[in-house]
Formats: sequence, C-alpha cells, structure tokens
Amino acid sequence: MMTVIPRHAGWIEVVCGSMFSGKTEELIRRLKRAQIGRLKVQCFKPVIDDRYSKDHVMSHDSSRILSLPVDKPWQILEKVDDNTRVVGIDEAQFFDESLVEVCQKLANRGVRVILAGLDMDYRGMPFEPMPRLLAVAEYVTKLSAICLSCGGPASRTQRLITSAERIEVGSKEMYEARCRFCHDVNDTPQGVLNFDSAKSTQES
Repeated sequence: MMTVIPRHAGWIEVVCGSMFSGKTEELIRRLKRAQIGRLKVQCFKPVIDDRYSKDHVMSHDSSRILSLPVDKPWQILEKVDDNTRVVGIDEAQFFDESLVEVCQKLANRGVRVILAGLDMDYRGMPFEPMPRLLAVAEYVTKLSAICLSCGGPASRTQRLITSAERIEVGSKEMYEARCRFCHDVNDTPQGVLNFDSAKSTQES
C-alpha cells in the first residue's frame, strides 16, 4: 500500500534494530534525500558517541552527514532553526526519556523527525526511550543484521567485553549481531543482569 505523506505536515519516523543492521546508514540516506529535495536539514547525536567523528553522524561503512553533538534532548529544541524542515537524531537510545517530548514538539511544529537507535540493549531488553518513541511514531522501520554465529537474520546485540554498565559505546571490538537463538547473555563475561538493576545503574 502506498503511503501518502503531506509535504508540510510534521511526523516522527523511527529506524530501529540491532547493531550493524544499517540504522545510521538508513538515517543518512533519508536525510540526504531530503536535502536533494531542497529541504533544510539538521542532524543531532549524543555527545558521548564520538566513535568515528565528533561533528558527523557516520555509519559503520563510512557514510556520513554533518551533525551537532548534544548532551540533553532539550538542547535540540534550542539548536533547531526556524526554517528547518527535517531533523535527524542518531543513537536515540543514549538520550533520556525527555527525547520523546522533544520529538513530539518538533513534529507538532510541522517538522519531520527521523530517529535511529537500538530498540533492545545487549540483554535483549527494551532500551528506553525507544519503546515510547516507537509508540508515538507515525512510521517505524525495523532492520535486521546478519548473525555472526549462524548467518541468519539478527535482531539482537551480543556484548563481547566485561562490563556491568548498560551503556558502553563501541563497535565491532565490543559487540556483534546475533539472532534470537544465538544471542546468549550468559556468554557475556559479567553474566545475566536483571532489568531492574540495570535500569538503576543507568539512572544513577
């Protein structure tokens, strides 16, 4: 079924999936298409994500687009120009729950908001604020990677390092994609953490 999107309306799009599923690449593709359409685009990312570049959103295959690093979601509202029609936000799972309100305000102002992020953490648990963003979004795209254990479609992220922190910024040296059946939290060096204790660690 063809989706007809009003040119001057605001809405929220979420691109989610495991690590190495192409989320950032898809975000960049959509933002560049908007630029081709002569729409004013601004892109933001969390300041803690400096794996590849401090002032660009960059995918694992080196596609990139200029971005502004921010520490808190409300800073996005401060930095969005009045004539901006499309806002991109990468690594949405690294922001706090106020990101949902920020995106709602932008969409209500007529801005197209495109977010990319992990929908599950390394334990296979919902990664806030992504569940709420998925609930309020008009359009959701869930991508899969390739499981490095069996070669099947991967929806989960396997952590390979010793850490009890829910958030650890890294790439192939720290994570790999796994399918439901090959993903095993018991294989991580720190063993299983329950959801409540991990959430307390994130909020502290």
